[in-house]
Amino acid sequence: MKICYLADATSAHTRKWCDFFLSKGYEIIIISLGDAVIEGCKVYSFGMKDLILKSDINKLFNYTTKIRKVKKIIKEENPDIIHAHYATSYGILASMLNIHPYILSFWGSDVYDFPNRSAIHKFMLKHNIKSADYIMSTSKDMKKEILKYTNKNILVTYFGVDINIYTPRKVERYDDFTVGTVKSFYEKYSLDYLIKGFKIFVDKIKDENIKLLLGGKGKEEENLKRLTKDLNLEKQVEFLGFLDQENVVKAFNKMDVAVFPSTQESFGVAAVEAQACGIPTIVTNVGGLPEATKPGETSLIVEPKNAEQIADALEKLYYDEELRKNMGKKAREYVLEKFDIVDNFNYVDEVYKKIIKEKEV
Repeated sequence: MKICYLADATSAHTRKWCDFFLSKGYEIIIISLGDAVIEGCKVYSFGMKDLILKSDINKLFNYTTKIRKVKKIIKEENPDIIHAHYATSYGILASMLNIHPYILSFWGSDVYDFPNRSAIHKFMLKHNIKSADYIMSTSKDMKKEILKYTNKNILVTYFGVDINIYTPRKVERYDDFTVGTVKSFYEKYSLDYLIKGFKIFVDKIKDENIKLLLGGKGKEEENLKRLTKDLNLEKQVEFLGFLDQENVVKAFNKMDVAVFPSTQESFGVAAVEAQACGIPTIVTNVGGLPEATKPGETSLIVEPKNAEQIADALEKLYYDEELRKNMGKKAREYVLEKFDIVDNFNYVDEVYKKIIKEKEV
């Protein structure tokens, strides 16, 4: 099978798709706006910065200048499957190729943010959806959002984790109660509320040895560091910086509780990663986060932008070690049951084979 991904080759998510299907012996070609190398794949790139988050429609239309070249590549490569990832940028490319059938996968902000910017953005999204032959969503919550713009059938294809990499491990860690998260430092992930909730919790418990680990990078970093300083938490909060996969696993295994206080989340892969490591979670009642966890069994649910509820949840888990251990055990079991990336991608593989079979009829 030869698969053509219209996708950002610089994305770690794209690399996971490629790694899995390469492992099955498939041939993978990637048509990417940005430059990157993925071992084992043939990558055609255009040296463009990804414009998917830009609100300037004129910049989005820059994609259309690549249509002729993309058509030529696809004609020469003659893939069995064409799969566009991200419904706005690469969805625009796919919709203008006039090549069918093809799959369109939603990733998150392409449906939660993009259509709300203007009537033109909404029109473009509807056009891209209408053009696609198959639509995939990484969560049931995102599926509901997509259904605001179409009545087409939408396949839920969870984006799980490698359960052989994300595992409970013995690592060097603090002896004290440790809270943490690993997320990009963007406003929608509301890590400021985690810091504020941690402050309320620490002041109530009156234990200066409690730690908060924050893994990640992003444009909110300086604001978060400033808030930490203003709240006199510098000795208790550790910024870990950008973490590669191995260090993400180590970071989660250093935590007693992982917290994900997002105000917007299409699914919650990081919460799945934490649970796979046997870590109980606190998540906001937003988007796909409750779906990525099992509320009451592997996670405690709090409302978004509510530092007090985060503090209360931390206090509950701080005092009840048995509850923490039971939740962590169930968290690992829940991931094994629902979010093993092999099972998730094998489902996509079945869809690919079905499409090829239908084309042959």
